[in-house]
Amino acid sequence: MKILRPRYQIDRNVIYSAMGWLNPAIYMAGEKAVANRDEDSISMAVAAAIDCLNGMERGKIDGLYLATTTPPYMLRQNSGIVAGALDLRSEIRTADFAGSTKSGTSGLLSALDAIKGGGAGNVLTCASDCRTSKPGSAQEHLYGDGAAALLLGNEGVIATLEGHCSVSYDFPDRWRASDERFEHAWEDRFIRDEGYGKFMIEAMSGLLKKYNLTIKDFSKVVYPCLYPREHAAIARRLGAEPGQIQDSMLPTVSDTGSASPLMMLVAALEEARPGDKILVASFGSGSDALFFQVTEGIGEARARRTVKKHLASKKELPSYERYLAFRNRSRFTVIGSRLMNA
Repeated sequence: MKILRPRYQIDRNVIYSAMGWLNPAIYMAGEKAVANRDEDSISMAVAAAIDCLNGMERGKIDGLYLATTTPPYMLRQNSGIVAGALDLRSEIRTADFAGSTKSGTSGLLSALDAIKGGGAGNVLTCASDCRTSKPGSAQEHLYGDGAAALLLGNEGVIATLEGHCSVSYDFPDRWRASDERFEHAWEDRFIRDEGYGKFMIEAMSGLLKKYNLTIKDFSKVVYPCLYPREHAAIARRLGAEPGQIQDSMLPTVSDTGSASPLMMLVAALEEARPGDKILVASFGSGSDALFFQVTEGIGEARARRTVKKHLASKKELPSYERYLAFRNRSRFTVIGSRLMNA
């Protein structure tokens, strides 16, 4: 398991000031991770995967799945590019998962099904997003760039999948047509109350009922949410204690789309102990809820560079103009408008 956070970041106050927002204090504090001008969802997935495969024989990989809402190519298999960059065998299975921020957990479940069904022994699942947002939009300071890679298999397992529950809805919270560069977003209260406030709770509550569990059985509960107050409200409705809730990374990285729940899962696993139960939920056109149990093998995973150290390795973007240059946009545009099997 491995995450990648781009080296560069920008303080949200720099964005607020450039937009002329007179009282930045009323908006969300913190920073967002920013991919460099030569980075995209493929390059970030490759970097995360290289770290994840450290010490692993590439010939033992039977499949590679890539989840992203920002694929660089619409007519070319992006997962095949990642597999080629990793020098994996040509006989492996590759697949792209796209169209929803839920695609990260969808890819994870599909990989686990392939392993369980005997179609593959080891499947590398990557989730990566380099999120595009219109300059000056509410999404610009909330979206960040990042990637996660998890190696799924039956040997050296650090966490086993014990159950899952999914719900699917055609929910028009955010959308982007094939000929559009930037996405559209519906009103925040609608997204918050009818989306986050219902879908993830339905999926997680369904999982608890399906496997006769309570929220208190879990050491960590992992789920993304663009709205900090709603994130806390979901925990209260579930009956979870504050100490059970995994940090959303919203203040330090921002929302990384399909990669978000998997990045949070990796962070939770780094602090987990054998026997701990972890509940992970995603959001996007519904929700996937997954129930993992940590094994004795978790100690070996901690020997690698930790998420905290990785997040601390960063460099500040001093100006909004340089941020726009990374995004291949101009100031004029702004003024005118931009596991594991387990």
